[in-house]
Amino acid sequence: MSISGNPKRATISRMDEPTTHFGYSDVPVDEKQKLVGRVFTSVASKYDLMNDLMSFGVHRLWKRWFASTSGVRSGDAVLDLAGGTGDIAALLLPLVGERGQVVLGDINGAMLRTGRDRLIDRGLVRNLYYAQLNAQALPFPDASFDAVTIAFGLRNVTDKQAALREMHRVLRPGGRVLILEFSVVQSELLKPLYDFHSFKVLPLLGKLIANDAASYQYLAESIRKHPDQATLKGMLEAAGFAQVDVRNLSGGIVAIHRGYKF
Repeated sequence: MSISGNPKRATISRMDEPTTHFGYSDVPVDEKQKLVGRVFTSVASKYDLMNDLMSFGVHRLWKRWFASTSGVRSGDAVLDLAGGTGDIAALLLPLVGERGQVVLGDINGAMLRTGRDRLIDRGLVRNLYYAQLNAQALPFPDASFDAVTIAFGLRNVTDKQAALREMHRVLRPGGRVLILEFSVVQSELLKPLYDFHSFKVLPLLGKLIANDAASYQYLAESIRKHPDQATLKGMLEAAGFAQVDVRNLSGGIVAIHRGYKF
């Protein structure tokens, strides 16, 4: 096997090895996790600032809506996957209250440390736990949580179907999964503007702010490779979830998928 070019924009020449997508490139399945890890290690320190710039601050409204409509209640145990810098965990903590708990999980150590430090600086310590983990093989017993959330992280998982099955496994009967993720824009008028913003503006911002245009080029490409609303709904159902529903936000730029374990 030979890999040429920027490691974040890898191309693969070997044909006898299973591959998956890394943005618009094909890479060996066992290489994607490492490549995605490099991306988020590179952008961790500027992640929140870049999110504000990329979305004009709207990502904060998406996340607040996501949490406020999650159905998470006092006393719940919640697993927040791909928890990154802790935005979702901070919104969930008041909902679970003193009797509940939030476990912030992320595969990337740099992101997890950034999130932990930020939450500690905000005084958010009680009933909040951290775990460096792989969503495809969660280190928890069956039926451990009342809810599993993942915001803007599923598209970076190598085997999404395996991750969805794991989320189903660790949920208690009656529990729910909640996924906030970029999806397919529904308006034909909006699509050209969205594409220009994704492929011209984001890499430029990445270069100017984070000194890393390639990572933000990957992020734009990874959104286009992520399953659309209907496909992800079908994947959730295949993983065992019932009553799966989809809510588009901002014209489908992002969507919330919800499913239940019965």
